[in-house]
Amino acid sequence: MVKQPVSVNGVVRWRDVGLTENARHDQKERKMVVLRHEIGDVLRDVRQRQGRTLREVSHSARVSLGYLSEVERGQKEASSELLSSICSALDVPLSLMLREVSDRVAIAEGVTIPDTVPLDLASQFSVPDELPEGLAAGMATSR
Repeated sequence: MVKQPVSVNGVVRWRDVGLTENARHDQKERKMVVLRHEIGDVLRDVRQRQGRTLREVSHSARVSLGYLSEVERGQKEASSELLSSICSALDVPLSLMLREVSDRVAIAEGVTIPDTVPLDLASQFSVPDELPEGLAAGMATSR
């Protein structure tokens, strides 16, 4: 048996992977994934890994501290403009943050998504196998 961490609404649970009889049970047990919770979790994780405070990021993003706190806790739906501003303040590309959110949602839904760039194509066009150290540290997750 292989165990895999699954984050559902901010709660991490361990799930057995590769067992077909448990698949039906997981579908019944699975709760709705709330996108704003996953976005908030990723933003908070990035900020905390950088050792930054809400006050610092809110000032850089030009958003109130209270509103940023509500976004991180999944209580507010952030607009695309606000997400872009927060990501800029965190020095993380919006696309990378959304990719991390997408990966978390896929795990919560029990969907396995293969890497989108095959290795032979990546090597042909010099696409790095790994993220630059600064981005990788900012977006690392506990999987």
